[in-house]
Amino acid sequence: MTQNTNSSSHPTASLHEGLSPLEERVGRWRVFVGVGLALVTIVYAWAVVQAPVDSSQGIIQKILYVHPPLAYGAYLGFVITAIGGFLYLWRGREDFDRLAVSGAEVGVLFCTLMLITGPIWARGTWGRWWSWDPRLTVTLLLWFVYLAYLLLRSFAGPGPRTARFAAVYSMVGLVLIPLNYYVIEIFDNRSMHPDNLEKGSLGDGMGWPFLMGNLALGFAFVYLLLLRWDVEARRLFERRREAEQDVDQ
Repeated sequence: MTQNTNSSSHPTASLHEGLSPLEERVGRWRVFVGVGLALVTIVYAWAVVQAPVDSSQGIIQKILYVHPPLAYGAYLGFVITAIGGFLYLWRGREDFDRLAVSGAEVGVLFCTLMLITGPIWARGTWGRWWSWDPRLTVTLLLWFVYLAYLLLRSFAGPGPRTARFAAVYSMVGLVLIPLNYYVIEIFDNRSMHPDNLEKGSLGDGMGWPFLMGNLALGFAFVYLLLLRWDVEARRLFERRREAEQDVDQ
């Protein structure tokens, strides 16, 4: 009996057949990002504890150090989804489609957490959990748009037709991000939300913990994106292994 030396019969070779060189390095990058996340989170927690208590809002104001960074992460996830979709339409490479799906899932996670922390902050400052404020309404719409994207990918199944439609959908949905950011100015500040943060708008002692919050959640975003990308690659491996087993049988 001769031993089969065809590389396609080796699980690792099968996995790498559909991966770009970039994706093959994702696992190693995730380790370094995870270490950075752990270190930054420690400093972030210390900075938030040491931050001054706001004289008008009290302790509830410290949600500032997590709520806007979550919004930035949601925006970034949806932008990555649109970029991945555009690159897939342009180049036709599956790794770009996997990047788009990963960005959407992490973006929806961050947007969900933003919609949870927002009402908690609102209850402590406005006295009610929810108001159909322009920014809140557009944020909820943004969440539904990209949740629908994930449902589309889930129910339509894999394939180039689904990927192409999802890519176009994600780029159209991207219009909501600048609308969400500038909706306060569009409505001439007739909003319960304060103005967008600008240089010097934070109180004394609040800039450092806010910066660390953005860094910590930025590391968390990158870590989760790489993790989700790696999971999608493993799913590809499992599908191909099952297909190979069916052919052998």
